[in-house]
Amino acid sequence: MTAKGTTTKRCYCRQKDGKPYGNTCPKLKQRAHGVWTIRQELPPNSEGDRRLFRRSGYDTQTEAQGDLDKVRALLNIAAEDDPDGRARLGDLLATVGADKDPIPDHDEIKRRFGTGQSLTQSLTVGDWLDLWLGGKKALRKSGRDRYQLDIRHHLRPRIGHIRLDRLTVPHLDEMFEGIAETNAEIVEANATRRAAVAELRSIPWKGRENRTRRATLREAIAAMPKFRRVTGPSTQQHIKATLRAALNTAIARGSIVFNAAAHVELVAATRPKALVWTAERVAEWERTGERPSVVMVWTPEQAGHFLDVLALMQHRLYAMFHLITFRGLRRGEACGVRWGDYNPAAGELTVAVQLVQDGWDVVESAPKTDSGERTMALDAYTSEVLEAHRTAQDAERVEWGQAWQDTGRTFTQESGEWLHPGWLTDEFERLVEFAGLPPIRLHDLRHVAASLMLAAGVDVKIVSETLGHSDSRITRDVYQSIMPAAARDAAEATAALVPRGASRRAEAPAEQGVEPTVEQDAGPSVEALIIQILEATKRDGQTIEQTLRAELARLGEQNGTAVAKTDGHARGTQEGAKIIEFRPRPVRA
Repeated sequence: MTAKGTTTKRCYCRQKDGKPYGNTCPKLKQRAHGVWTIRQELPPNSEGDRRLFRRSGYDTQTEAQGDLDKVRALLNIAAEDDPDGRARLGDLLATVGADKDPIPDHDEIKRRFGTGQSLTQSLTVGDWLDLWLGGKKALRKSGRDRYQLDIRHHLRPRIGHIRLDRLTVPHLDEMFEGIAETNAEIVEANATRRAAVAELRSIPWKGRENRTRRATLREAIAAMPKFRRVTGPSTQQHIKATLRAALNTAIARGSIVFNAAAHVELVAATRPKALVWTAERVAEWERTGERPSVVMVWTPEQAGHFLDVLALMQHRLYAMFHLITFRGLRRGEACGVRWGDYNPAAGELTVAVQLVQDGWDVVESAPKTDSGERTMALDAYTSEVLEAHRTAQDAERVEWGQAWQDTGRTFTQESGEWLHPGWLTDEFERLVEFAGLPPIRLHDLRHVAASLMLAAGVDVKIVSETLGHSDSRITRDVYQSIMPAAARDAAEATAALVPRGASRRAEAPAEQGVEPTVEQDAGPSVEALIIQILEATKRDGQTIEQTLRAELARLGEQNGTAVAKTDGHARGTQEGAKIIEFRPRPVRA
């Protein structure tokens, strides 16, 4: 057991000769005279020196005894046969006494003592974030860079000084309110600079007065803050997620018991909806120059036109853009594809590495996620395109001779060097403008690929695996831009499932003055169609595919809705089933 401490009362009165009375003052018996002091012997330090915990200034003995009991309870956390533990507790109380800090909470110290944490040092949020990030050994570089950005620009400057075990929800509310205030300042500064730049452009170049005005305005613009981006809802959600993950680890290690980040409410970050470049949207964009959405998707006709333009101009990276359009590779994955990852016999391509930007440098890394490492099936025509590209690359290798750099990449510069992902984005934007198409981002070719697969009736699970998503729910949430024609087909097929009887069949003929009949409305059964196709195949000597196309065209004309033929695509419906074919494209020999 811990030796019992003492409580004593004394005052600072002095005798006539100037010496203090101490505890012999005749007025000490008065309740309001003097102060109470506590003394508690502590375990010796590492050198064996004796230590005392002293604290005075208590108005009553009850208050003094209460703090003395707290000190003794802290010492009793460690057993009598645990000298190292008792020494740690002694260090804590010696530090508290010297710094005149409040006596620590018993339960908190007991928890920290049990988990082996330091009792004399308290981590700040900034210190813990550094320790947490340094301990994440398996983190990909892109993920580490994003965490570092959140910590360096937001968390450490705003809450890094707060003790980890004292971080509260109000602290975080104040942090995000500060971010909102900074956003308002950025918007105002950007507007001021934008107005000044516009005014500078409006001033004529000629004339002394105009030159003076331009010089003065340029100096003012140079003194203004540069254009900056605001910290939007998505970034704020990521900042919260970073802090929440770090605090969860602190809880798991016993450093804290409460995760303040889990109880902060923020404005929900809405993902921009992908929209298709319909004729109406293209016309509006040509009139105003504004995109309907940040994420735009080409129709099959527009995607086919883009690839046709690249094929006709014999662009050396036509095969890369073809692969992204139909298989949905990410930019870094397309730059990182190696010939060793391509299996022409099996018609498969494995995504195993990617090339990503680090500043402006290019580094090789694993795919974005574990599910990003995937093997995808290739259609016969895509395999032909890749083989044609291999032949063209072999010709470049011969032309460059010894200067050729054999990186093993499928898509390279003319010298065989890696493609820079940033350059590829710029090249894509230039080609889109050259082709006269409405603008989309290079990443939006993934949306085109997803939309084509979904419109063709491919199961969403297969689409998810092809795109490298970790969960098919991501595919459903992100890629909802099904082509308009496919959506109309789905609507018609849905309506056809509901039998309506004679009332619906009578509507159209009655308007034209024609007596409705059951025979007019009824279509051929599936069995009858199959028999007709087989008989026509034997009679005309055509393949089943040729006969099927002819029959679909005949049925479409008979129903007044001919099978839609698009540039590079043929689409039709039969018995509620959707048929989409991607026609071959010309490629460089």
